[in-house]
Amino acid sequence: MNAPLSGRPDDTQSSAALKKKNTIIVLLSVALVFTWAYLLWDKSQSRDTIALQAVQIENLDADKAAIQKEFDMAIIRLDSVTNTNTTLTNQVAEQQRDIESQKTAIKKILSDRNATKASLDKARGMVSDLNGKIAALENQIAVLKQENLELTQANTALQGEKEGLEQDLSKSAAQNAELAKTVDIGSTFSASSIQISSIDVKPSGKEKLTANAKRVDKLLVRFDVENRIAPSGPADMYLIVTDPAGKVITEKGFMLPTREDGDRSYTALIPVNYEKGTRQKVEFPVRAGQYNKGTYRLEIYHNGFKIGERSCPLK
Repeated sequence: MNAPLSGRPDDTQSSAALKKKNTIIVLLSVALVFTWAYLLWDKSQSRDTIALQAVQIENLDADKAAIQKEFDMAIIRLDSVTNTNTTLTNQVAEQQRDIESQKTAIKKILSDRNATKASLDKARGMVSDLNGKIAALENQIAVLKQENLELTQANTALQGEKEGLEQDLSKSAAQNAELAKTVDIGSTFSASSIQISSIDVKPSGKEKLTANAKRVDKLLVRFDVENRIAPSGPADMYLIVTDPAGKVITEKGFMLPTREDGDRSYTALIPVNYEKGTRQKVEFPVRAGQYNKGTYRLEIYHNGFKIGERSCPLK
């Protein structure tokens, strides 16, 4: 009987198992190498992406800062125009409303933390357009200022002419007032042929002159008036008759404002219907009821001036 070959089958199996194990280890090693290689490549790619994004963000921030600076300069320029020309800008309110609307839109973009390059490009264009509108506004205000200057100069000239006219008018008014005063004074009547007679009226009606105070029934006043420049029409003559005691004979106690003697009581007001250029006679009886010894005095006033006087002594 032959003896079996010792260990061959087992050796074959062990060799196969070892080969399989080595293959798996090699494959795992290769896979691990590829995994690490991929991780290193992916990390490198992530770093590049992050770096690119950082550059892009930095560029956007720089663009935003530049646009903000340009916008701020435009606002300063606009404020300088509007603040120093408040009155004039009232005339360009429509342009200002448009500018304010554009300012609001630009501020909204610049305040957006997530602003994109497209929106920043839009804001940059709006700032450029805003500067153009501000320039147009400056030109318009410059024209308005020039027109305002010309109007001011014209107003100054007109003011000078007005003051000259006012001075002339004032001078003319003074001259007219003086002339009117002269005419007013000149239109005062003059009295002539003044008489004041003491009359005794008999029972028969016959009148007789008397100097006896006890027999006097009335004082008869006669005078002529005339004025060459006074127009035809009514003229008032005032009579003041004073008794020997200095008391005015008056029934109504009327007061006459005179130009030189103050307010005085008067005896009678005589309306005269005057015809220009003529001498007109005036006659008026003064009745006192009882007459005393002494001198009675007659004064005639017209236009506030005393134009004549006469005395009548009684015994």
